[in-house]
Amino acid sequence: MKLISWNVNGLRACVTKGFNEYFKEMDADIFCVQETKLQEGQIQLDHGDQYQQYWNYAEKKGYSGTAIFTKIPPLSVRYGIEEDRESEGRMITLEFESFYMVNVYTPNARRDLSRLELRLEWEDRFREYVLGLDKLKPVIICGDLNVAHQEIDLKNPKSNRNNSGFTPEERGKMSQLLDSGFVDSFRYLHPTQTDAYSWWSYMPKVRERNVGWRIDYFLVSNQLSSSIEDALIDTYIMGSDHCPVILTLNI
Repeated sequence: MKLISWNVNGLRACVTKGFNEYFKEMDADIFCVQETKLQEGQIQLDHGDQYQQYWNYAEKKGYSGTAIFTKIPPLSVRYGIEEDRESEGRMITLEFESFYMVNVYTPNARRDLSRLELRLEWEDRFREYVLGLDKLKPVIICGDLNVAHQEIDLKNPKSNRNNSGFTPEERGKMSQLLDSGFVDSFRYLHPTQTDAYSWWSYMPKVRERNVGWRIDYFLVSNQLSSSIEDALIDTYIMGSDHCPVILTLNI
């Protein structure tokens, strides 16, 4: 089974930069997208009858948003952690026969860390939510988690130590999630690989010099770790400030 996750940073713009061609070429079983930045009716994607589409739109126009395209019909669909509390379109959960698929766009703490408290509260609710799912069947989590977990996961760890996405608090919440029963699929297969990033700022020459961060993930329940066949970062795919990440599972 091939799974793909991509923060497209505006799906309408990404479509003009090769999204549909990449989607067709990769032929994933499940394709998850974050930061769609659109409302219902603002885009029409025709991938034939092969895929079912599920969208979670933010109330604020041009902001956040998630989507899942799946060849496998889900048993159930849920939007957000607690639907009555979520207005930013940050999460979709699909239930399948043997696993849950959770597509998430984790809130950014912001450059001035003004949303750090909100971010940490989200992390606790999210962990509680996926652990509840994990009691029922294995869970696959994908998306932009907005944190570089270890120093190996960004180019300049020393100068970014207290910056958004690399604060001790955010990294600690990621450790807590993994320690509660999940595996970072990329590090499971590539524990010491350096210069493996999924996001680069738009500053000049940053991507060309590969001064990046690995903040896009596939996490899987511990019981699925032996099913991981491949975990890749599609570094050379443009169209966004993020690139796609790919997970192949034998399930």
